[in-house]
Amino acid sequence: MIVIIDYGAGNIRSVARAFKHFNKEVRITDTLTNINKDDLIVLPGVGSFGNAMQELKKRGLYEPIINYVKNGQSFLAICIGLQLCFESSEESPGVDGLGIFKGCVKKFPKKKELSIPQIGWNSLNITNNTFKKFDQEYFYFVHSYYVEPSDKTLVLSTTEYGFEYVSSVIQDNIIATQFHPEKSGKIGLAFLEKAMDYFNI
Repeated sequence: MIVIIDYGAGNIRSVARAFKHFNKEVRITDTLTNINKDDLIVLPGVGSFGNAMQELKKRGLYEPIINYVKNGQSFLAICIGLQLCFESSEESPGVDGLGIFKGCVKKFPKKKELSIPQIGWNSLNITNNTFKKFDQEYFYFVHSYYVEPSDKTLVLSTTEYGFEYVSSVIQDNIIATQFHPEKSGKIGLAFLEKAMDYFNI
């Protein structure tokens, strides 16, 4: 079962369609109850860090997410979902993230040659052998902020956009991506398939 968290941050239907491509049973929910150990919890989303955290707390999802992840539940986070896994963000000073990973979220530096937000296709520099087949493949991005993990062993991929930043992370039962696999065509579907294989889903 693929359990997609709906906290009003959009992008839910496209994520659901991507998993249904693999004939997976999908449940969209705003409550985390009756989660089985073989379920994959997906935290998608677009929008701002502060508003997303506010919605998670308002809907009673903040502590359940942390508890499930700490207990080893398979967990995939996408776009703002990745950023929420960290402790804080420059986008919303004073707002605590989920704190699953140590580190912060920073805004892209202003450079004449860069458009912010980054919108469009960009390639991955894969640093994890399990996902090496995706090295230099192009995925779809829409974001103005990037994560900076304290622990560099978390890094699954980096991407160049004026400088090299972390575009996905992996640790045990967790994969989190800044890019949108569900909007990245065939290569995005292949990435989701590999992630499900990693999680034994």
